[in-house]
Amino acid sequence: MASPNDYIRAAGGRHNVSSRPVAPAVAQRQSAVHVVEAYHTYDLSDPSLLEMMRGAGGRTGVTGIAVNERMALRNSTFFRALSLQCGSIGMLPLHLRRRDGRNVEKATGHPLFNVLHKKPNDFQTASRFKSYMQLCAINDGNAYALKVKSRGAVRQLIPLPRRKVKPRLTDDFRLVFDYDRPSGGRVTLSTDDVFHFGTPLTVDGINGISMLDVAADTLGIAVTAQQAAGNLLTKGSMVRGALETDQTLGDEAIENLKISLRENYAGTGAQDEWLILEEGLKAKALGMNAKDAQLVELMKREAEEIARFTGVPRPLLMFDETSWGSGIEQLSLFFITYCLMPWFVIWEEAVWMWLLTPEEQKNYYAKFNEGALLRGSLKDQAEFLKAALGPNAAYITPNEAREYTDRNPVDGGDDLPRPGTTAAAQMQEETQDEA
Repeated sequence: MASPNDYIRAAGGRHNVSSRPVAPAVAQRQSAVHVVEAYHTYDLSDPSLLEMMRGAGGRTGVTGIAVNERMALRNSTFFRALSLQCGSIGMLPLHLRRRDGRNVEKATGHPLFNVLHKKPNDFQTASRFKSYMQLCAINDGNAYALKVKSRGAVRQLIPLPRRKVKPRLTDDFRLVFDYDRPSGGRVTLSTDDVFHFGTPLTVDGINGISMLDVAADTLGIAVTAQQAAGNLLTKGSMVRGALETDQTLGDEAIENLKISLRENYAGTGAQDEWLILEEGLKAKALGMNAKDAQLVELMKREAEEIARFTGVPRPLLMFDETSWGSGIEQLSLFFITYCLMPWFVIWEEAVWMWLLTPEEQKNYYAKFNEGALLRGSLKDQAEFLKAALGPNAAYITPNEAREYTDRNPVDGGDDLPRPGTTAAAQMQEETQDEA
């Protein structure tokens, strides 16, 4: 039978790397042989290796659980908050406007108008593009899209793969983006190639703060509470208690006792009944339920923590103990002012800075139509239009009021109503002028 050295010589000197001490004479003989390492050993305590093994985007919180995006989206509070923010940004129209002196109009003739309002690229609608970019900005801290230009104008915006772009400042303070291609290789893109925006908060002035990073501890605790509740339901004892006695019960007595418990003391009607125990039986409670373990309180607390991180009002996150009532308009105003308004400004500034030329920046700008979220009931809208149309201080035209309610314009509806006059008086005055 061949010895281990025979195998080594037959393999051409291939062996694995070992930390075992080697005698000097043996080391001298091995140095003359070309060594091919069959495998490497890794330090499992290396933090970078642990992060890689936990999956893309994994963050370790105080619980020791790697919190990634997929796990975070399973949290109902976080999912609701994220869907509200991303859905609202995607739903609201983003218009390119042009300022001409004192007048402002939609820049429908500019190529960027359709990119922002209708078709950003060949595979996404405007709402899907905005929602996706918003999700990237919240979860990753930054959102990136490649600008496709033709004749100097942006014709398409194509989202770049997540976690593949890293912005940095050059020595001459120019912003560039290192992009790792999915097919391999790294390229450096300039601001002429990339549309970029991030979260309102940043610690270096370039990279936004990821929501998953700052909420990793809270999400980890919430996951741990869910796992504890799941273990209680699947592995814990669901029996309320036991009946014990020093005497011996026969099979018939045990069966009669079970039947009596099911027929006389089961269901909601037996909540105020008392058991009558015979043969020296004594009741003994077993186990610990979710309330005793304070899992319910813990899960509520973590839900509130997630609400604080996202900035979404608690009633919009479906907290049962919070009443809606007549405060729905105030909730909408709160949600828009303190949660969405910073994102409106970020989007509008990013469009102005990265998608317009210096010459266009003088007259063009982007604007979200947040009024779609502020519309109240039909009664409130009617009162608003009545006040806006006059009769003594009208500040919108009849056609603008009709456009507000998605109606077609009418002839003569582009002028402001005359103060203090009725429609009949205006028609009589116009008839007299013609005569």
